[in-house]
Amino acid sequence: QLQASGGGLVQPGGSLRLSCAASRYTLEYYTIGWFRQAPGKEREGVSCISVSGGRLFYANSVKGRFTISRDNAKNTVYLQMNSLKPEDTAVYYCATSTFRPISSTWYRGTNYDYWGQGTLVTVSS
Repeated sequence: QLQASGGGLVQPGGSLRLSCAASRYTLEYYTIGWFRQAPGKEREGVSCISVSGGRLFYANSVKGRFTISRDNAKNTVYLQMNSLKPEDTAVYYCATSTFRPISSTWYRGTNYDYWGQGTLVTVSS
């Protein structure tokens, strides 16, 4: 089972760290993607980390503000979100895949096999 956590209410300019943890399998063998879906909008890819951790991808809208990382000892992938903006408000999901991500594919949800329950991030004053 895959579970995203760490969401909450934060003021603009604030920070949150989301976690993606698995209880029944080892995340280090998978590509992990973070996605989000705001009310009334389509789901979009936010970030992705390869199995090795050496390939990182970010949506243009979060580049320079969000950082993805993985801690294999804790079987967890993180999304550090800084300088949050109201437009970052969404439900955030993590997903796993066995594919090798490249710049033209990492953000496509159809490339991911398992999805966790989302966590709500609300950026508001």
